[in-house]
Amino acid sequence: MEEQAEFALACYPEAGFHPITGGNRTNLTLAGLVYEGLYTLDQQFQPEPQLCTAGTPAADGLSWTFTLRTGVTFSDGSPLTSAEVKSSLDLARTSSLYSARFADITGITAGEGTVTVTLSRANGNLPALLDIPIVKETGGVPLGTGPYVLSGSGEAWSLTARQGWWQGEELPLQTIPLRSIQETDDLIHAFDTRDIALVSTDLTGTNALGFSGSFDTVDYPTSIMLYVGFNVQSGPCRTAAVRQVLLRAFDRTSVSTAIYSSHAQPAALPISPASSYYQEELAQDLEFSTQQATELLAEAGKVGSLTFVAPSDNATRASAAEKLAGGLTDLGLQVDLQLLPWDDYVAALEKGDFDLYLGEVKLTADFDLTALITAGGSLNYGGYADAEAAQLLQQYRAASGQGRDLSAKRLCERLMEEPPFGVICFKNWSVLTQWSRISNLTPTQQNVFYGFAQWDIA
Repeated sequence: MEEQAEFALACYPEAGFHPITGGNRTNLTLAGLVYEGLYTLDQQFQPEPQLCTAGTPAADGLSWTFTLRTGVTFSDGSPLTSAEVKSSLDLARTSSLYSARFADITGITAGEGTVTVTLSRANGNLPALLDIPIVKETGGVPLGTGPYVLSGSGEAWSLTARQGWWQGEELPLQTIPLRSIQETDDLIHAFDTRDIALVSTDLTGTNALGFSGSFDTVDYPTSIMLYVGFNVQSGPCRTAAVRQVLLRAFDRTSVSTAIYSSHAQPAALPISPASSYYQEELAQDLEFSTQQATELLAEAGKVGSLTFVAPSDNATRASAAEKLAGGLTDLGLQVDLQLLPWDDYVAALEKGDFDLYLGEVKLTADFDLTALITAGGSLNYGGYADAEAAQLLQQYRAASGQGRDLSAKRLCERLMEEPPFGVICFKNWSVLTQWSRISNLTPTQQNVFYGFAQWDIA
């Protein structure tokens, strides 16, 4: 009988374990077992209260007050306080991992059992940005409120189930050994030899790791959007009619299935299809249709040659660009596809030396498009400026509940009329395991171990 492997996970001790200021992806993955945030996000990017019981926006939407859950303790037994929440969020404001979420946050105030966040612009879905780990600093590895305690030294580390975890759920394992890793090759070897139980990875990423053999794969949705940007300042894409042709000329399904090996979800709108705010009926109007694209092209008139730039550093993305360019050529359009080294690609975007470009961006979980469609936006390479779209974006950002669904629809309708870009898909990341004894995995973008208490580990 084959000896059963021990359930163990990988770690990089030399990289440090801080869940806010750290940068090692493998160590950050472990944070889901040790730390918790004010909220946690499910697989539909919906925020669920975790360390708070409620979040209440002010009437003008420019501040939110969060009431902390009582009875929560850190792993040393000390109670969660508003001071730790404030200090953790303040630290996140300056971290490379989370700083983008704080662009509109102007202040954080600790009260008696509450924390108030002040904004420069209303955000009706601010809780979706607050799944940031709350920590208690110790001078070493910070303490968390989660189900496990991380401890060790040198190359000997482990996770131990907490006594008195506030959620009180029975955990599938009392101890999880951590295997010390120093190089990427060590991680691949440890997984291939079943020394570690699972890894989380982007199978289509620029630096995708080369895992071999047979393994089980569980995908989870991300907010990483692949899109084709338009130069709306010069060239053929100056007219909305031409851009509307292109929206219907992109074979999103083929890119997602054939090029991304189904590790992506085809999408026509700039909100993940996993989100409840994705407007399926609107998206159907933009489905790939050679007939409709041909009819719209006849109405738009003659279109000159299209310069399409894409980065050459990622083989999957380069193949996607070739697939999309081929589809436009089949439509009768002349396309000059330029696969450029990264620095040359960025230079072309900054100079506006393109008609189309293939871009990839990780949106925040509230799917804010400010950087892409507002004047002066850091990712607005095509020079898009539409006052109505900007106003609808503000309304969408400020809305919540059913109002947010309606405002999302109105914004998407406007972006279909005056397109700044064409969405292709949203990427999936993957949890790989060679253990057929693990089931009920429900990973999310922020927490691979989401719902770990419900995992079945035989």
